[in-house]
Amino acid sequence: MRFMILHKTNPRWEAGEIPSPELIARVGALIGELARSGRLEAGEGLRASAEGVRLRFRGGEATVTPGPFRGENESTAGFTILRVASREEAVQWGQRLAAILGEGEIDIRPVTEAWDIGMMPRPEKLTARRYMVLRKEGSPPTPEQRAAIAGVVEEARRTGTYLGGETLKPSARGRRYKNSKDGVTVTDGPFAESKELIAGYVLVRAESLEEAGRLAERYLAVVEAEEVDVREVEG
Repeated sequence: MRFMILHKTNPRWEAGEIPSPELIARVGALIGELARSGRLEAGEGLRASAEGVRLRFRGGEATVTPGPFRGENESTAGFTILRVASREEAVQWGQRLAAILGEGEIDIRPVTEAWDIGMMPRPEKLTARRYMVLRKEGSPPTPEQRAAIAGVVEEARRTGTYLGGETLKPSARGRRYKNSKDGVTVTDGPFAESKELIAGYVLVRAESLEEAGRLAERYLAVVEAEEVDVREVEG
């Protein structure tokens, strides 16, 4: 089974603070352990919402709001990662997906690269960067909508724009882990709407939700998050 562990942001990261070398080392050690054990499939961090855009589709009308934005309904339905030349190009792809899904909301934010947090110099000839198109939970897509989305993804794949993506199962099949004054509290899904913006994720293989939860508690401590969600991934 595959699970996504999503950690939430906080005012430090939203203000653009760069993680300390100690934090980077701790995260790197956990990621390395997961990779060596064969449980890690992917993992990314996201830049502050000030560098992103929020798309809302209501009644056939599209609203594009530049960041920063507040957390509202931040329950994740799935995401797509694209490599494009600009944020505007990422928005164009996001608008195509949003138009297929109809009513709903999509956030588009840059993926954190090594040079964003001082781990290496930015490549001089870099002409594109990665963006995550993050879909919020709403009505499940119909078979026709899924087919239309697959067509957009295939087009992006042919052009080298599409780098990957996942769809999450409903939150009823997940768990939420939250730091509190009494320690870590655990809440079984379905979740109430989370108002905390996503800061990043790891995608792991685990035998059960319980095993994924044990990894989530370690991840919660390592990344210094206040809250993480564990969600089962389709496929």
